[in-house]
Amino acid sequence: MSLRFLSIASGSSGNCYYLGTEEYGILLDAGIGIRTIKKALKENRIGLEQIMAVFITHDHADHIKCVGGLGEKYGIPIYATPLVHLGIENSRYVDEKLYTSRRIIEKDQSVEIKDIKITAFEVPHDASDCVGYLVQYKNEKCVLATDIGRITSTVAQYIRIANHLIIEANYDEEMLQRGNYPEFLKSRIKNGKGHLCNTETAEFLAANFDLHLKNIWLCHLSKDNNHPDLAIKTVEMAMGQYGIRIGKDVNVTALKRTYPSELYLLD
Repeated sequence: MSLRFLSIASGSSGNCYYLGTEEYGILLDAGIGIRTIKKALKENRIGLEQIMAVFITHDHADHIKCVGGLGEKYGIPIYATPLVHLGIENSRYVDEKLYTSRRIIEKDQSVEIKDIKITAFEVPHDASDCVGYLVQYKNEKCVLATDIGRITSTVAQYIRIANHLIIEANYDEEMLQRGNYPEFLKSRIKNGKGHLCNTETAEFLAANFDLHLKNIWLCHLSKDNNHPDLAIKTVEMAMGQYGIRIGKDVNVTALKRTYPSELYLLD
């Protein structure tokens, strides 16, 4: 069986990703409605009963909206670091508190869900705590690195081992600067604990590219300060300077903010 990837939503309105096999899988983040999650899964012949766990990156509303229902109503274990769980408990955006479904994960320590191994790693973001995830199945290594203020040595270490990478390209610098956001919000986005811009993502990927990297999905694109074609073009131009060919040496896709992607087979 191949590892499968589905982006259900990716943006400031909500985030949720599926990784799994034909028989079972996990969700990374749960920041959209349960009905939307169930519909997207069903359209790809995946039942909610096949979801073995949910792993949360951090406690901002667009990542935790429906953890209470998934955990307590449907009995799905919800994994997060202790500080993220505390943030979930105190969040006004979570209607149902976690009790029986609450599970603790520590950074750089792996959890195994059947044949899938999941490892959390620290990323810089202005939440109670924030992690990315390495998901391993057989020989495939998929890394989720979203909501990152900057690429630290730890983040870089995990990105470099990925065969399949879901990485933030939140904003275009010029669009943000010329846009209508108040100055305090612009500063928050750019201050190293906010989000990655297209150029930062593109330059890192180009300078650190290895042929074992097969797929790059650009995630968490801003509605107001980015555009999918612009994000892809920025990556393509940076990689072109190193002789890396998009579509031949590596696939690059910008994930939709509020609509599911196709179901990708990672092999």
